[in-house]
Amino acid sequence: MRMEPACPMSPGKEKEDATAVCKESCFVVANGNSCFWNILDPYAWFNPDRLNPKVAALIYWRDPKKSGPVFGCILGVLLSLAYFSLISVLAYLSLLILTGTIAFRIHNTVLQAIQKTSDGHPFQNILEMDLTLPAEKVHEVADVAVAHLNAAVCELRRLFLVEDFVDSLKFGVLLWCLTYVGSWFNGMTLIIIGVIALFTLPKVYETNKSQIDQNLALVQSKINELTAKVKAAIPFGKKEPKKEE
Repeated sequence: MRMEPACPMSPGKEKEDATAVCKESCFVVANGNSCFWNILDPYAWFNPDRLNPKVAALIYWRDPKKSGPVFGCILGVLLSLAYFSLISVLAYLSLLILTGTIAFRIHNTVLQAIQKTSDGHPFQNILEMDLTLPAEKVHEVADVAVAHLNAAVCELRRLFLVEDFVDSLKFGVLLWCLTYVGSWFNGMTLIIIGVIALFTLPKVYETNKSQIDQNLALVQSKINELTAKVKAAIPFGKKEPKKEE
């Protein structure tokens, strides 16, 4: 089962044309850097060139002083959401931040009064920052999201309507496995596992790339061999060639 990177925008369009459109929209995000949304693609985790450079630096632990706090904060928030409601987590986080800023402001004001200085507001630089979202950036992100959504819809249509019997069969096996996964874990647990995998598996793969690639190539060859045998044994699993007009 293979996810198409793009979806044709109309039945008369060839898939290759749509692929080019979606790929182009994906790679213009983040000032020409690799698509930020590729972080949702597990295959991109193991190819830093397909990731936004800042994201790749975090999950590959280029600077542990940055990756550690980011990983810890994300994991802490997710664990909090697993035990408390979203409103409670947001309220407590906001209250913690507000308490910290008020305490720092009071400390800075008292310090200025004692030293008789006038350094101004301690958060003046942050208050002057432009936090408005550029309309162009919002449009770019929306275009990428729509491209991926169209690709997913077209792929699901292909699988559910059994365009390729073997792919639909593999999709059915995947859905059957997900029924067991759903009975073992809830959604938040799976997200936590995904975040832990995001910050560990890419680095492990980079460290042991040659051995892992060798084993994966062996497994892939066995899967391809088995798939070819299944397709050869099932006549209606083969796609009929299109007649040229």
